[in-house]
Amino acid sequence: MTAAGLLCVDQQGRHRYHRLASAAVAQMMEGIMQVASNAQSTRRELRVGPRDAALRAARTCYDHLAGRLGVALADALVAGSYAELTHDAGLITDKGMELLDRIGIDVDALCARRGSRGPRILCRPCLDWSERRPHLAGAVGAALCAHGFKSGWIRRINDTRAVAVTPKGERILREQLGVRL
Repeated sequence: MTAAGLLCVDQQGRHRYHRLASAAVAQMMEGIMQVASNAQSTRRELRVGPRDAALRAARTCYDHLAGRLGVALADALVAGSYAELTHDAGLITDKGMELLDRIGIDVDALCARRGSRGPRILCRPCLDWSERRPHLAGAVGAALCAHGFKSGWIRRINDTRAVAVTPKGERILREQLGVRL
């Protein structure tokens, strides 16, 4: 299907993610789905991602936020012109750097942060396996997650990667970052 130009493959670490190659392919698939939806189906609903509702809602992905919370955060940063994301790259705008500084993230330390294999990427998309849309990774994603825990916006749910957004966190995320949960 990739050779025929129907799918593109994005590699992220050891994982490969397949996506539709173009809007024309998506339109073709929607037509097929329209025909299929007219037929009576006795199949169970397909659920992609974790069965646990708390994991689908909000969780950590390595050192950054994922699930509906992570995707909503990425969407809000893009909508507010704080970040720009493509399917394989990310950028924090000057306005975004000002926002990070305003909410208490040390931007200078963030830019100077280095990983064990050299400089850490400042911002990049990470495909969310439950939402099938990108959330924010890189140094900025990690800093937002760490700051969220430290500031009491989110808290860990025992014995899982799931996190819960606190009432304070809901207010701050909505008012300061434009996140709609």
